[in-house]
Amino acid sequence: MTTHVTRRRFNVAVAAALATPVAFAQDWPAKPIRIIVPYPPGGFTDTTARLVGQKLQERLGQTVLVDNKPGANGTIGVAELARSAPDGHTFAIVIAAHAANPSLYAKLPYDMRDLAAVSLIGVSPLVAAVSKDAPFKNAQELVAYAKRNPGKVSFGSSGNGAAAHLTTELLKSLTQSDMVHIPYKGAAAALQDLMGGQIQLLFDAASGLINPGKAGQVRLIGVAAERRLPMLPDVPTFIEQGIAGFIGSTWAGLLAPARTPPAIIKRVSEEVSRIVRLDDVQSRLEGMGTLPAGSTPEEFAAFIDAESAKWGKVIREAKVKLD
Repeated sequence: MTTHVTRRRFNVAVAAALATPVAFAQDWPAKPIRIIVPYPPGGFTDTTARLVGQKLQERLGQTVLVDNKPGANGTIGVAELARSAPDGHTFAIVIAAHAANPSLYAKLPYDMRDLAAVSLIGVSPLVAAVSKDAPFKNAQELVAYAKRNPGKVSFGSSGNGAAAHLTTELLKSLTQSDMVHIPYKGAAAALQDLMGGQIQLLFDAASGLINPGKAGQVRLIGVAAERRLPMLPDVPTFIEQGIAGFIGSTWAGLLAPARTPPAIIKRVSEEVSRIVRLDDVQSRLEGMGTLPAGSTPEEFAAFIDAESAKWGKVIREAKVKLD
């Protein structure tokens, strides 16, 4: 009889343990949800977080708060996420730098295993702009000029290891051309020097270049993507211009602390996929040069792994160092 009672209690305990994540998910969200943004207010990541956060608030019936924690190429905010309770009430939005950081830093303030992928929100292919007086008007002419004149083409970025920097390093590698990197403290400063002719090339998200391009202050010569952008239908891809395999972008995706109940991660992933397909959200994202995505947690995890491998190789071969 004792054995029977013991087994019965054991079975009840196991059943309760197995049921806990489901029951927990059914009670969720029990308090306001926080989305950590590892960058300052007003930029691409912050805007995306607030857009998605507002829709999540409407769909979940719970307050969603955006909390900016900028610094160290996004690692400060991600470290805070990794330390957060895995109760489904804290998330973070990360961008392409997240995949590059393991190769840029000798030691990160978190372990990538302490993070769980939730969903890819959108991808922003980078666009190449050249100064209006540059002696090249398309990608082929740029590469040919850089080969004939090693070190005479200077390109800007928002800093060492930024998406624009790594994308240009990839272009150099694929074309065996020689260009000089000039890091800036932000893309806006780099754009000013591009318009002034101090540098000749800059990759950036379409949202930052479309107006200067329309005003004739810079010339847009190519998109680092498989297909043209809806907002820039007249700008060809680099692949169209003969540079096979040249793809570079920034992107935004949602992470959670590891050990967050799978049922909650699945629910949030499904909500994000629905949100990015809403007409008003899709219009806002595309207006920023972002192609709406939406993915399963497994798909986003595989995407991050592929991005980490791709940019890690570029970082090692180009010997990219942080400031």
